[in-house]
Amino acid sequence: MTSHEGTRPATTTARSTDAAPPRRSALDRAIAMRLAGTEYQRYGDLLAGLTPADWSAPTDCPGWDVRMMAAHNLGMARMAASLVETIRLQVKADRRARKTGEQMVDALTAIQIAERTALTPAEIVADYRRTAPRAARGRRRRPGWFRHARLPGAQRVNGGDEPWTFGFVIDTILTRDCWMHRVDTSRATGRDPVLTADHDGTIVADVVAEWSSRYRPAGSLRLTGPAGGTWTFPDPGDTITLDAVEFCRILSGRPATRDADAAVLGGTEVPF
Repeated sequence: MTSHEGTRPATTTARSTDAAPPRRSALDRAIAMRLAGTEYQRYGDLLAGLTPADWSAPTDCPGWDVRMMAAHNLGMARMAASLVETIRLQVKADRRARKTGEQMVDALTAIQIAERTALTPAEIVADYRRTAPRAARGRRRRPGWFRHARLPGAQRVNGGDEPWTFGFVIDTILTRDCWMHRVDTSRATGRDPVLTADHDGTIVADVVAEWSSRYRPAGSLRLTGPAGGTWTFPDPGDTITLDAVEFCRILSGRPATRDADAAVLGGTEVPF
């Protein structure tokens, strides 16, 4: 998941004191799986088109260059493809977190990167191409009872602890994570990300829905660009106008292009 330390107020594993039901994915299952497959494909296409110099470019995630980000994404795809790999890495990350005091997700991403330091960029691309279809298939095959089950522990979001289901991670977070890192990589390498209304617009609309449920905005929201749209909220107020990708970057905790842009969103975090 994108909760890399220093990117935003961390979405961390913690003990839950909240009796609220665990958060579930709001996406239709078939749509969620279509988004997953397309996002893996688009990220793989982006990696395949990078130049040798691009791989060392710094990203918006502090301490991560493009290569480290790709190693993390490859690690996440491998986990999605295999429950055995998921269990192996979670056990290893738990041991590391207990030893170092890191948050679980930061221990996990550090291991994913460390295990791939010997891979060349070409090997990362080839491995990602092989793994991506298996990752999409693995997520599609997770049974309902598993997706409805509660994820162990709780996640820290907007200063509070909240429970999640496995399905929220499988159907929503894993796609958001890959999508945001595709944006990060595009920005780091000076490329315009491939954006379409049917794919990216659906991801953004889901983020808008979650943001509005967490923040209860007033007035209306107008997001520009191919992934944008317009939403009107029940309470009267002004119209907020932002680029759709910038809107998501701000909610993920990444630095806003303008400080005023972040302020109008209420300082509310949406997990990626």
